Amino acid sequence: MKKINWFKLGIIFVLFVIFSAVVAYATQIVFTSFHLPIHRYEPAAYLTIFLVALVVNLSLIPLPFAVSLMIAAAAIWNPILVALAGSLGASLGEMSYYYLGYLSKKVAIPDDIIGYQTVKSWVDKYGMWAIAFLSFQPVIPMEIGGLVAGLAKYPLGKFLIALWIGKFPKYIILIYLGSALMHLIPVLR
Repeated sequence: MKKINWFKLGIIFVLFVIFSAVVAYATQIVFTSFHLPIHRYEPAAYLTIFLVALVVNLSLIPLPFAVSLMIAAAAIWNPILVALAGSLGASLGEMSYYYLGYLSKKVAIPDDIIGYQTVKSWVDKYGMWAIAFLSFQPVIPMEIGGLVAGLAKYPLGKFLIALWIGKFPKYIILIYLGSALMHLIPVLR
């Protein structure tokens, strides 16, 4: 098993915070410069967040853009509704990995994928709560959980509910943490 490279992880985190701050700052400049009535764009903002989270989680290469967009939107609109839209889109997007596991044969997915056996034992033992935990935590990729749940033919309804149970509080925490970090940067005030 590989060791975690904390330096690279720290660099990625700093880049994530900077990217989120730039997106939030640019969004605020656009709305204030053009004197746009922010309240008129609220439904479109939630729909955009939903769609971006859906597309990012459908893709095989997850990007921090969805969370950065949520942090930027939460600076203007209701953070709880932003997290709700993002978590619903992300949960539906994660179905791509579930179906990849569901439709593939056991031979198509090797058992030596890092963390596969661990995640499989968790899902077998704890079911829905293991999936919710995987969805909430940031270290083990949720994609492995989706593959395992699909391979195990875990019920789709329970899978989606478990995903949302993990993603919704995770996004609320990330949004408030990201907003707090942005307020600590003097240039963005």
